[in-house]
Amino acid sequence: MKFSTAAATFAVLVSGATAFTVASTGSSAASVAGSSIQRDAIRTAKSTTQLNEKMAEELGTPCEDECAMDSYPNMPPSVHPGVVTGQAMVDLLNHAKENGYAIPAVNCVSSSGINACLEAARKNDAPVIIQFSSGGSQFYGGKGLDNNNYQAAIAGAISGAFHVRTMAEQYGVPVILHTDHCAKKLLPWIDGLLAASERYYEKHGEPLFSSHMIDLSEEPIEENIDICKDYLARMSKVGILLEMELGITGGEEDGVDNTDVPLEDLYSKPEEIYQVYKELSPISDMFTVAAAFGNVHGVYSPGNVKLEPKILSRAQEYISEKLGDDAPADKKPVSFVFHGGSGSDLTDIRESLGYGVIKMNIDTDTQWSYWEGIKNFESKYHDYLQTQIGNPEGPDKPNKKYYDPRECMRSAETVTVDRLEQSFGDLRCQKILGLGEMGEATNVLESSVFGPRKGGLPV
Repeated sequence: MKFSTAAATFAVLVSGATAFTVASTGSSAASVAGSSIQRDAIRTAKSTTQLNEKMAEELGTPCEDECAMDSYPNMPPSVHPGVVTGQAMVDLLNHAKENGYAIPAVNCVSSSGINACLEAARKNDAPVIIQFSSGGSQFYGGKGLDNNNYQAAIAGAISGAFHVRTMAEQYGVPVILHTDHCAKKLLPWIDGLLAASERYYEKHGEPLFSSHMIDLSEEPIEENIDICKDYLARMSKVGILLEMELGITGGEEDGVDNTDVPLEDLYSKPEEIYQVYKELSPISDMFTVAAAFGNVHGVYSPGNVKLEPKILSRAQEYISEKLGDDAPADKKPVSFVFHGGSGSDLTDIRESLGYGVIKMNIDTDTQWSYWEGIKNFESKYHDYLQTQIGNPEGPDKPNKKYYDPRECMRSAETVTVDRLEQSFGDLRCQKILGLGEMGEATNVLESSVFGPRKGGLPV
């Protein structure tokens, strides 16, 4: 399946100093080209409106080099630096599917983690997906904030979204802004984020978030599909993509423990995947399926997790047969998501790319890499981190430059960037944009531990 925007026709209406986008209902089978708002047209209208205005332009922040680009040498013209939604996101995901790569989707809980993802994406000349879980969103808002009615999780995710929108342009990379697993009890969290996107859409002509995941895999399949249909209808009106889960991802993550689920629930059936495809497609084709093929959250000893990527291949074949002449030329009608990517065998990852996987989730490995950076820093400078004053160089020597949190956090970011380079490579998601190598940052305050302060900017 190639994505197209859910509403077949978009009309940009400009009147005086205001503009807004109206979506008219149409066939979800409309072609990508025919259903798109071309970015050039939007930018032409921008002289009298803030519709799809760059974040840097809206805030008045500097925007140079990659940030100032409207498109990339090797990408569809709609794909641009910053958060991509609607048609630009559609074109990016189609490009991944057509060219045999998947985009790393990294769970983030802080601005530091987000910045590491953006740095890694630019260093790998590639797009990236930044995503928040409900627990991660709550942490982003602050654990001291009351979370009744998920207010902290809603506020935290929105805060993170604006950070991503501000900084993604500066790093010059396209970002899909996503939220991860949302079980039935967490739907009020997604409702709050959708309301925020709808308000953002009214002012900017695009949603705040690119996509959301609804995970009702623990519910009966009929209920799972019915609720997803309702959300897809709502989301498609503003160009948000839906990711739905079919079958259960094992292991434990973010407070959800599926370590003891029956083995058969870890593997989706082609008939179930077709049922999802058949019922969601008439509403919109802006959806992906996180089908289970033995996926497990976390990292386990070799042999304890048995992935069966061929489940995805069999599903594509089964659905293509059902579609007959309406099947796409590549015989991959479904766009799949690979959950539980951390610790997975490279052979399984690469095999899944050939079956229509366009996104792979990474959380456990980047949690470890972030901690490993802190751990390594503490180990190296242990004797300088025990007191404010006094170290091996003398009892009166101050240790401020060692316990400055920026030092250990930067170490964490650096190790995470290195770990993500492996993920980009595993997913064949390198040298995608055509920007070339990332240049060295200049006029940066140097670390007082790793380098001299002389000539640096003031803190």
